[in-house]
Order: sequence, then C-alpha cells, then structure tokens
Amino acid sequence: MPHADRNLAHAVHPDRGVIADTMRTMQAQSMQERLIVGLDVPTVRDAEEAVRELDGIVSFYKIGYQLAFAGGLDFARELASGGTKVFLDMKLLDIDHTVAKGVENIAKMGMTMLTIHAYPKAMQAAVEAARGSELCLLAVSVLTSMDEQDMIDVGYEYDPHTLVLRRSEQALHAGMGGIVCSAAEAEAVRRIVGPDMAVVTPGIRPAGSDHGDQKRVVTPGQAIRNGASHLVVGRPIVAAANKREAAEAILDEMRSA
Repeated sequence: MPHADRNLAHAVHPDRGVIADTMRTMQAQSMQERLIVGLDVPTVRDAEEAVRELDGIVSFYKIGYQLAFAGGLDFARELASGGTKVFLDMKLLDIDHTVAKGVENIAKMGMTMLTIHAYPKAMQAAVEAARGSELCLLAVSVLTSMDEQDMIDVGYEYDPHTLVLRRSEQALHAGMGGIVCSAAEAEAVRRIVGPDMAVVTPGIRPAGSDHGDQKRVVTPGQAIRNGASHLVVGRPIVAAANKREAAEAILDEMRSA
C-alpha cells in the first residue's frame, strides 16, 4: 500500500516556512477562539449545563449527530443567536442538489463551521451553495478513528496519511474553507493548503489520558505546533468531573506550544 502519492507533489506549498506563517496568522486569535469543545452529550440539558460551566473560557462548540438528533439543532441556533460560535458536524454527503440545499439552510442558521465529506462533487456543490455567507466549509478527510487496516477493510487503495493529503488537495481546489484531519497529519496538510485555510483537528487527548475509540491522537500542544488552527476536544472536557478545570488545562497546553 502506497505511503506517498507523487500526484500530490505539485500541490505542496513551496514555502517551507508555512508553519511559521500559519503561527503568525493565528496569533491574532486567542487560544480560547481556537479551542472547540465537542458537546458529545445525550441531551440538550446536558449541553446547557456544560456551556454554563464553561462560560467565560470557551466560546466555540461542536454539535454532532448525538446531540443534533436530540433537539440539538434548535440549541445550535440558540447558541449562535447569542454570539457563540457553533461548528455543526454533519459530515454531509449526498447527490449534489441535496448537499447544496442542506448547506443553504445551514448557512441561514448562523453556523460558523460545517463539515462535508471530502468528495469533489459534494464539496463543489457545497461551496457554490455557501457563496456569499459567512459559513466555513470543512472537508472531512479521514476519520481519526480509522487506521490503515480500516482503510483496507473499506476498499481504499491509500493509507490514511496519503488519502488525507489527496483530499486536502481536492478541498483546496474546490474552494473549501478548511480541512478536518488528525493533528498527526496537520503539518503535511499545511504544506498543501498554505497558511490561511482552517486545519481543524479532532482526536486531541491530553498527555496520559485515555484514547477511547480514537486511533490517530495527538496532544494539544503538539497539534498547535503542527499547524492546527482549531482543536476539537470532546470527552476529555465534557466527561470530566470538573469541566472548567479540564478546559483550562488544555488551554494551558495550547498556550505553551
């Protein structure tokens, strides 16, 4: 199985200082703005409690399937209307028309970010539908719960790293606003997309913590050093006995990078 794709060579950003450029670009943002807390909880009441506990130190939240289908879409609108940033993690993939119509309505909800699976036609339809809005479209490259054996099992000819790079190039060409990838791949992705696109990294685990079902994990500090623009942290914060303390510890790791 290949570990490099020669077709990607022309897309690699020529400036070897691209990580430094990214760091300078990101300096205008506080680490609070770059930490996205995943509200991976079963009910809106649980989500509301987490947001209350994290008030003042977290200003950006991710809502995925679990909460979305338990009243979380209305909660997402409520957060956004109050000025809180919301990353709606829907990983859209369907025929072009269906993706476009979904994106049009999500843009009207006031969301900050939305995920689309990194298939070229789906991305192109999403970009056209979001044109003129403030919605940042993120291309989902390879799930951080997947390793090389998982890729073989679903029939891909590429290992995860190579597929992430290929999809990053396609996302760049489609006009997407950013990439979702493991922080282990963030530095290589940066060399493809340059310093300005968002590189959003889930699978973040503080040093010594349980990895859960994640396979390609990185610590908060290393993710920042690798060029991530935003870190998504769910269970290490929302499942903590003291959520505020857990979030502050992760922010400290990010600031020390």
